[in-house]
Amino acid sequence: MQMVDGIFYIIVLIMSVVVHEVAHGYTAYLLGDNTARNSGRLTLNPLKHLDPFGSVILPLLLVLMNAGFVIGWAKPVPYNPANLRDEKKGTFLVAIAGILANLVLVVFFGLLIRFAPLLNITMSASFFKITSIIVILNLVLALFNLIPIPPLDGSKIMFAFLPYKYRYIENFLEKWGMFLLLFFIIFLWAKVSPLILITFHLITGI
Repeated sequence: MQMVDGIFYIIVLIMSVVVHEVAHGYTAYLLGDNTARNSGRLTLNPLKHLDPFGSVILPLLLVLMNAGFVIGWAKPVPYNPANLRDEKKGTFLVAIAGILANLVLVVFFGLLIRFAPLLNITMSASFFKITSIIVILNLVLALFNLIPIPPLDGSKIMFAFLPYKYRYIENFLEKWGMFLLLFFIIFLWAKVSPLILITFHLITGI
């Protein structure tokens, strides 16, 4: 990965994870919880959300190592499920809000790429590269966060519908989540990641 491309990736990644986290916090706010608002986290200012390692150091290391991909995260936006008007439904909506926010970016910029020629909109090579990066990275974030392993959003979505008699599954995943997630990344991510390129093609037409 070239350094210039890597810098673009890091900038897009930071803004994408910020949008993801703000969507969580704002949804919680709309459902009755002011925790994120009181913490000053309902803002798109990236400085309020940066995780020094996950937002800067790790992505930069991956670029310098020419790893071929960039991944990272922001500080989770705090919220209190007990403050939600409907805790079970609200927990599900807060969890899925971040994923939907990334998918909105995917659809908007993906369709911009697809229909720009039909609308006689001239896209420079640089703009095309940036929009493509936005689509790819947000697809990665959406798909990755759908994985039902803590601490990812997919686990909260699954737990919201998990019958009480199966709560032992939640306890097990909460206890071993990081190990399971590491296993998934190393051995299984390569099997599901082709969905990203397939979806990219379906939306953008390229």
